[in-house]
Amino acid sequence: MALAVAAPQAAADRYRTTQTDYGGVGLLQTPTARFAEEGAFRFNATRVSPYSRYSISVTPVPWLEGTLRYSALTNRLYSGNEEFSGDQSLKDKAVDAKLRLYQESRWLPQIALGFVDVGGTGLFASEYLVASKRFHDLDFSLGIGWGYLGNRADLSNPFGGLREEDRAGREVGDRGGNFNTSTYFSGPAAIFGGVEYQTPWDRLRLKLELDGNDYRSEPGDPDFKAADSRINLGAVFRVSNGIDITAGWERGNTAMIGITLSTNLTNPFPRKFLDPEPETRRALPPGVSGQQVDWADVSNRLKDNAGFAVEDIAVRDREVIVTGEQTTYRNEAEGVTRAARILDNSLGEGSYDWYTLVNKPRGMAVSETSIRAQTLRDYEDNRADQQDLRRGIVNATPSVVNKDVLHTAELDKFDWGLNLGYKQNMGGPDGFILYQLLARVNAEYRFTRNSWIRGNLGVNLLNNWDKFELEGVSQLPQVRTHIREYLTTSDVMLENLQYTWTRQLDRDVYAMAYGGLLENMFGGVGGEVLYRPFDSSWAIGVDANWVKQRGFRQDFSFRDYSTWTGHVTTYNQTPFWDVLVRASAGRYLAGDYGGTLDLSRRFTNGVTVGAWATRTNVSAEEFGEGSFDKGIYFTIPFDAFFARSTTSVGSIAWAPVTRDGGARLVRQYHLYDLTQARDIKRFNDGFGMMMEQQ
Repeated sequence: MALAVAAPQAAADRYRTTQTDYGGVGLLQTPTARFAEEGAFRFNATRVSPYSRYSISVTPVPWLEGTLRYSALTNRLYSGNEEFSGDQSLKDKAVDAKLRLYQESRWLPQIALGFVDVGGTGLFASEYLVASKRFHDLDFSLGIGWGYLGNRADLSNPFGGLREEDRAGREVGDRGGNFNTSTYFSGPAAIFGGVEYQTPWDRLRLKLELDGNDYRSEPGDPDFKAADSRINLGAVFRVSNGIDITAGWERGNTAMIGITLSTNLTNPFPRKFLDPEPETRRALPPGVSGQQVDWADVSNRLKDNAGFAVEDIAVRDREVIVTGEQTTYRNEAEGVTRAARILDNSLGEGSYDWYTLVNKPRGMAVSETSIRAQTLRDYEDNRADQQDLRRGIVNATPSVVNKDVLHTAELDKFDWGLNLGYKQNMGGPDGFILYQLLARVNAEYRFTRNSWIRGNLGVNLLNNWDKFELEGVSQLPQVRTHIREYLTTSDVMLENLQYTWTRQLDRDVYAMAYGGLLENMFGGVGGEVLYRPFDSSWAIGVDANWVKQRGFRQDFSFRDYSTWTGHVTTYNQTPFWDVLVRASAGRYLAGDYGGTLDLSRRFTNGVTVGAWATRTNVSAEEFGEGSFDKGIYFTIPFDAFFARSTTSVGSIAWAPVTRDGGARLVRQYHLYDLTQARDIKRFNDGFGMMMEQQ
């Protein structure tokens, strides 16, 4: 049985996918129809004169590959103005997408459709259709490309007169951002393809490629040396698991070198060696009544070992009900089973049949989870399996019942911490990467379980923003393009200081109000209401805010600009690879009206990858470079890096440019995130991961 399982895994490792010069799975200059495994995340850097390319590729679902890329054209300055460009070479930002149309079968090849430089400046824009078929250690690919991939123009457009438009690329300096669908699959085309050979030595892969480009029309460079050959050769050497080195000879006259770093976003996180071990099973005492238990001691143990900050403990018939908030374990199932062990050790057999934990984050009752005491004992004594244990756990919406409160815990009112912050800007004329490293002090004071004040103070540690001399200009109110002033005016910044109040209005309705310094550029007041039925795939929320622009020093000063902003947002957790669709419509910070579509995929370990796009009544000309707001983001639980469990998460977002159109208020809290325990699938995912680690 072990051999049967290991064989497919060994084959998958041997036939792992590799990256092109541009990022994304393929040969050298050309893509194939192959896809990396679901959840794959790869950073790729290559150099083939005169281009240096840096890319990130992600496979959020099995049939989609997305690539974000920066290309440095080292034979050109950032702009035609040498004084403005300095020593910066021209930078091109691009996003690629590849979709699987047909999965390889015994007789038929895998087929994929792809778009290179979707909505970018068009310097390297291409569309392609490609097929791949594997024969043991040889993987053959054949495709047809348009645009940059089809510059050799060795065949007429297969779409004939339907797509005869001239496909001359945009001029450098075009604002980009539009999708220009009228040029897709237009103009002449070319054949490309090749073969990838996995040698008997697992570490070594060889590539032979037929290029579809003749390099006679490179972006803005009439002196570019055209290709001496359309055959490219390359080799990939796996240094270690997750590191590949690539070398090649391309165009018949140019060397190529590259490195790829790989991981998978679905990988389980390392065990938390600094977490306390679950409380040791004690010999069960004879059943005791609730009046005989030291509930203060139980409350402390629940917090220290199960991560459950107790609000109160009560009994009802043969059920113990603990109300509080999970503050340590992102995996709710971990906290529930630990808490049940503590309660069982304290009460003994024959006292109570059910242990119920009511999860009440920020004072809002979101879910309750009940575990049958006897099922827990049977599982620990190997009289029940994992499925029996899961059936002995009941998830429900919190109910209002008559109960006898035996213990009320004091609220832990003050908390503080230290952490590091990082901000960056990529691809500008003042430097390819402008960065700022901050030391942050954060503190929180809770007046009640439903109201608190929290603030962050940042101190500049290291940065090169002094190079950032480009002043923001805009045809709109400058709600984001004053970024230079906000990042260079002061070394000590009060990034936010916010009072927040929450309340559960009804069984499925939650509300939040807030006021203060809401983010580094805006302060004001606002509120949100969310309707989210328990264990439902959908929810709807409304937020409204009056905000005023903060002073550049990020202290308590304000500028003259103020506005109303707010949105109606719908949430739909689709059955398609658990993709969450967030659709918002409303008014943005610059006074423009429109909508935002946000698509994200959350993996079972908590890592999320997503993308957003916003279109408003601002024209592309008014918006400026980029044409409309868009970007990608990753949300990563902090316990991916720590040896101790935590519920904290961090987000990394990338947008091609910072503009004023479609700009949203950066709110500290969102009710949808605070009520995530209403999704039973999250509990089931956590339960499955917990069982795998045992």
